[in-house]
Amino acid sequence: MKISVLVVEDDAFIRMDAVEIVQSAGYEVFEAANADEAIVRLEQYPAIAIVLTDVEMPGSMNGIQLAFAIRDRWPPIHVIVVSGRMRPGADELPEYVPFIAKPYQPAQIEAALRAAA
Repeated sequence: MKISVLVVEDDAFIRMDAVEIVQSAGYEVFEAANADEAIVRLEQYPAIAIVLTDVEMPGSMNGIQLAFAIRDRWPPIHVIVVSGRMRPGADELPEYVPFIAKPYQPAQIEAALRAAA
């Protein structure tokens, strides 16, 4: 059974690229354009094991707030945070949540997924 990953990214083109990277690495992929959609997907699909989220998104939460919300509500889910604009410090993210700067290479995402799986 494939591990399920939720890709949360407001930019449709970047989201398409991220989905392709995750699928090519052998994972089942779900998508969300913002944190609010991500919460709905997590409620709909309890099999999601990893969330790959951008930081800056429209809606009620950014990606860092989403990471904390996931850690509080779904502690077993692994979160990976990415951003091209901000570089959060380790103290700004939940414990054990890696950060990857954009533009990222597919190998960086694949390595983070393997570490989380």
